[in-house]
Amino acid sequence: MKIFYSLILLFLMIFVKSQTGFDVLYEADYKLIYKDQKSNAVSQEDTFALLINGKESYYKNMKKYIMDSLKLEKKINEKSGIAVGLKYSTDFPEYIGTTSGKLYVTSPVANKIFKYEESNNFEWKLINEFRIIGKYKCQKAVIKKYGRSWVAWFTEEIPFPFGPYKFNKLPGLIIEIFDEEKDYVFSMYNFRKRKYFARSANMEPKATLVNKAKIFDYQRREIADPNTYNKLIDDPETLRMIMKKAQERAKNYNPIELSIE
Repeated sequence: MKIFYSLILLFLMIFVKSQTGFDVLYEADYKLIYKDQKSNAVSQEDTFALLINGKESYYKNMKKYIMDSLKLEKKINEKSGIAVGLKYSTDFPEYIGTTSGKLYVTSPVANKIFKYEESNNFEWKLINEFRIIGKYKCQKAVIKKYGRSWVAWFTEEIPFPFGPYKFNKLPGLIIEIFDEEKDYVFSMYNFRKRKYFARSANMEPKATLVNKAKIFDYQRREIADPNTYNKLIDDPETLRMIMKKAQERAKNYNPIELSIE
């Protein structure tokens, strides 16, 4: 009986573990150049991996992707120190799963992990304009989404309706997309076949489910939250200066989503 129950337990562990992963057939890598401040902004860069299996996609910051893989391999853990955390830190820590009907987003806020769902509603307008980007013939499409006007270039040569961040539902893979102000500019720099099971796709299956509006509010409040600094800094004058800059940053905040829809 012990052997029987051990086998059952092993099966359940494998099954549960499999729910946190993603079967990958292709991977598209994107570079983002962005300005997250409204004025006196300095352009910053980050990179992301878009994992594709035909019917679904999974989007993740490249630093988070590497860090989560190292956690699974037990090369780093929660005790690895601040230096390791800073090495893999990013302004875009969310995981985004895309299906035909919904978007599933997992995001850490204030040392807690939350998740929310939103309808996958993207009403693109296709424009009769074409250009070559890299080796792909691309067509232009435009949309108003999340409080911004976006221009996308997609290719039917890669027949997957996905793209960076939450953008999808075009007749081919998005190669480039940017808002009209060019505060956020995504460009694909690599596309390749991959066939593996990504165990590190979603590392937070037990995240707390909340309404997107709450996440939207939490993220903005967190920027100027004094508790973020109180535990790390003892000197009152230094803390005051940092808090002042944090409050200025919060007022000047220019997130990728200016509105919920």
